[in-house]
Amino acid sequence: MGVVRFGVSVPEELLEKFDRIIEEKGYVNRSEAIRDMMRDFIVRHEWETGNAEVAGTITMLYNHDEAEVVKELLDLQHEYLDEIVSSIHVHMDLHNCLEVVIVKGKASRIKEIADRLLSLKGVKHGKLVMTGTGKDLV
Repeated sequence: MGVVRFGVSVPEELLEKFDRIIEEKGYVNRSEAIRDMMRDFIVRHEWETGNAEVAGTITMLYNHDEAEVVKELLDLQHEYLDEIVSSIHVHMDLHNCLEVVIVKGKASRIKEIADRLLSLKGVKHGKLVMTGTGKDLV
């Protein structure tokens, strides 16, 4: 794999802000930061197209005392056996549980799963965290 050098013209103030942020985050140089931003851009595009194979996690905080939430969570996880790779369940306190569902599949299908899980009555908060499978990232 070769390396290509290219130039970018940006306003001085933008570059100064960028340099401050990459220093705060601990990047060795601008190139490393730009490579990470490019990878993130590519992964987001894969998710937006809907057809790419992607991976991610769906994290949910829910009240297990809600009558149907636990049953519905389990039913939905069984419904999507091909996309749900694993799940982790943590008891936060007497009433609240944290569930992390690890998913892999077509982006449109993963978004569908996340929407269905996160909209269940009893889910207090949740988030889909998206990434790629790594196959096409350099």
